[in-house]
Amino acid sequence: MLSLACASAVMAAAGPDPIVATRQSSMKEMAAAAKTIAGMFDDKLAYDAAAFKAAAETIRARTGPTLIAEFPSATLGAPSGAKLQIDQARSEFEALARHIGMLATTLAAKAERAPASITDDMRMGSGPAMGGGSLLGKRPAAAEADPAKVPAEHLLHLILQDCSSCHSKFRQKSPVIAD
Repeated sequence: MLSLACASAVMAAAGPDPIVATRQSSMKEMAAAAKTIAGMFDDKLAYDAAAFKAAAETIRARTGPTLIAEFPSATLGAPSGAKLQIDQARSEFEALARHIGMLATTLAAKAERAPASITDDMRMGSGPAMGGGSLLGKRPAAAEADPAKVPAEHLLHLILQDCSSCHSKFRQKSPVIAD
């Protein structure tokens, strides 16, 4: 027991794996960026084209191949929140990361050309869904056919939907170590 406690203390003193720390930082930055963009579309934050552009670029820069690279096999499982199942379903995980990256790249391109104020074509709108989607606003056919035709607000929702899907399958609650 004593040697286990000492080993745990040494590992804690050494700090987290640098890749895990980078990954956690990336996730926090993406969450903050998504919250910024959502706040602008929800009118909880004042719209600012430069802030929209910066937030969209933050998400784009941390998805796709960058996101995949932040999950090497050696960093999965405790004490990180990344499940070991990522390796068992690596192709599914990477497909999600690439899809999020494609959506984020499209969102960043739209943000690059963002006008001084939010326009109707940036919003999901309250009219009928495009491309045979549901009344809840999901537009999978339109988004898959040409995401560039999807409003920026909807792209953000699709990105968040992919993030939720990935987290529900591949993320675990990190164990809490009691004193």
